[in-house]
Amino acid sequence: MSTETTASVSTHILDTSVGRPARDIAVQLSARSGRQARWQALGGSATDADGRCKDLPALPEGTTHVRLDFAVEPYFEPHPTDRRAAAQQDAPAHRDSGTGVFFPEVAITFAVVPGEHYHVPLLLNPFGYSVYRGS
Repeated sequence: MSTETTASVSTHILDTSVGRPARDIAVQLSARSGRQARWQALGGSATDADGRCKDLPALPEGTTHVRLDFAVEPYFEPHPTDRRAAAQQDAPAHRDSGTGVFFPEVAITFAVVPGEHYHVPLLLNPFGYSVYRGS
């Protein structure tokens, strides 16, 4: 939750290749207090059945930049009992990267101001992604 002196961040992931929320993707949150400052790892979470991270850590006072790191490669690894793998069977298995996923991780960096809430949805598929500031 944002306050007058801090910002807050939330996110969710939609797997656009199957039209469903992406579950069990690890998300790490980092922050810094200026362009030249070092990144401080604040902690992380994983997406729930609705593709949401509801328990990301609070941002420290003075945060000006935030980075969300999404570990997406394990999500796209085939699992014999997973319907997601069956739904993606027509996707090219080996294109450029040599694996079924072109982007093994996604890092999103954005600027924040105190008092604002930032919801950052990630639209994901094995060969691309899109991100935007949501509400």
